[in-house]
Amino acid sequence: MPHLMPDAGPQRTIATSNFVYTVGSGLYLTAGVLYFTQAVHLPASRVGLGLGIAGVVSLAVGIAVGHLADRHGARGVYATTLVVQALATAGFVLADSFWPFVLAVCTATGARAAGLAARSPLIRHYGGDRPQEFRAYLRAVTNIGISLGALLAGWAVQVGTLPAYQLLVIGNAIAFAASAAVLVFLPPVTPGPPVGGPRWIALRDRPYLLITALDGIMAIQFKVLTVAIPLWLVEATTAPRWLVSGAMLFNTVIVIALQVRASRNIDSPVAGGAAYRRSGVAFLVSCSLISLSAGIPAWAAVTLLMTAVLIHTVGELWHSAGGFEVSFALAPERATGQYLGVFGLGAGLADAVGPTLLISLCITWGRPGWYVVGALFALTGLTAPFAVRWAQRHQQARQIRPEAARKEPAV
Repeated sequence: MPHLMPDAGPQRTIATSNFVYTVGSGLYLTAGVLYFTQAVHLPASRVGLGLGIAGVVSLAVGIAVGHLADRHGARGVYATTLVVQALATAGFVLADSFWPFVLAVCTATGARAAGLAARSPLIRHYGGDRPQEFRAYLRAVTNIGISLGALLAGWAVQVGTLPAYQLLVIGNAIAFAASAAVLVFLPPVTPGPPVGGPRWIALRDRPYLLITALDGIMAIQFKVLTVAIPLWLVEATTAPRWLVSGAMLFNTVIVIALQVRASRNIDSPVAGGAAYRRSGVAFLVSCSLISLSAGIPAWAAVTLLMTAVLIHTVGELWHSAGGFEVSFALAPERATGQYLGVFGLGAGLADAVGPTLLISLCITWGRPGWYVVGALFALTGLTAPFAVRWAQRHQQARQIRPEAARKEPAV
């Protein structure tokens, strides 16, 4: 189990800000959609459309804001994204029809994507010798915060009144604003000199873009626990419905306890590629076990599903640790925000296409679809080491070219 809080200093400030932020995120993730459907009474189809539009809008925002963080100071840019997200979230209480809802949710979602990119230079600067390990620690903190937020949101869902849901939204906005306020205690990071060559170098880095795409495919695994397993459990198995919450809690506890430990030995891009490969195999095994849980007695279904969740969570630990490593190690230090903004495109695409893909294959098609999804994860994991080696060669060539230019004699 990682220490609950780092030693006093910048890491503690970042962790505290992250914890406060994720409590607010837990409030929204648990009951945000219910607020718009149950309290505002927007049709579920319209809410889904609005969230889809917001997902598309947010894809490009992270790259641009990450570049701003590299050039103008990450602390101020990151704090600004948190303030914008707080204001947009507070605006949910005024969103009483479709287009105001779309405007508010696009602003909030875009600010969230921008914040993840803007925070990356802070993690790299204050993360010590192993910023990837500090990023893993923040993921454990994120799971704790989201769990607490989800518990608080349960009250609003249980009461079910408009004032209760509005109080939840305001609490969410206050958490985001408080997260920004905590950053006042973080020393600013002096922007580095501009990176030579084209301005948007991350978008020209083909090996890094390939790794981003592979990570995006692998990131669909996050939707297995939140979308596919709940629907499969209810529609295709005899397992009790409380197991949906039990599986999520089981996953969360393991991630909190083991994410930092799982990241310690993944200390190079090669190790990161190998972690992707292992995670793909774990997801294949997990998906296969889930498919076998249909049409069997409840006790057997519970046993198979919980075993599958355990194996899936191990794969999730490896996938996250591999992503932390390769995304930081293969990004130029002076363009961390821009590169991590690009890397976030993979997760954004997974958010956009993952639910529909999993529902079509695993729920509509049924048992064979689980094998297809598992095979997709396994093939992606097997491809990742080759992509990482290509990216390393590209990185080495990029470092050699400036050296050669400096050594070239003047004419």
